[in-house]
Amino acid sequence: MLTALALAMLLCPLASALPALAQPKVNIEQNFADSLTAMPKEELGVSGGFYVPAYSSVAMSQGKLRVDFSVTLSVHNASETQPLVIKRIAYFDTAGKQVESYLKAPVALKPLATVSIFIPTDDVRGGTGANFIVDWAATGEITEPVVEALMVGGVANAHYSFMSQGRPTRTVGKK
Repeated sequence: MLTALALAMLLCPLASALPALAQPKVNIEQNFADSLTAMPKEELGVSGGFYVPAYSSVAMSQGKLRVDFSVTLSVHNASETQPLVIKRIAYFDTAGKQVESYLKAPVALKPLATVSIFIPTDDVRGGTGANFIVDWAATGEITEPVVEALMVGGVANAHYSFMSQGRPTRTVGKK
């Protein structure tokens, strides 16, 4: 028994040192089954997208200190009556390279329901300029979804949290 305890104590620091890539894959369909509904049979005539800035790391103290943050992306269906189809949730790093894709296929979110993605503090693959792209659709007129990222982290006895609102993606310029 003591040998097993000693072995566990020795291996525990190794487990926490595993790379961020070893994080378990998010399964929205399984984790949020109560928030989802059947895909609409009607044509998806309305669509949109959001760009959501997220910060898995932030430079502080004149750039001499890096503070890592956990990130929670939440996608809220703000409609009281219509399902919202989420077509894509993708996470990108500072260089614009896709780090992760969170949907195998589109899912339909019940009215007023929410799904979220959690990125732990030790997953710093996104860096200081991380972001999400969320694409959505609906069968007809619908209240625009609410998409936000919450970052939480700290250093020593100081803890920080802040939110980032998703911004609708639209083409800007001459047609």
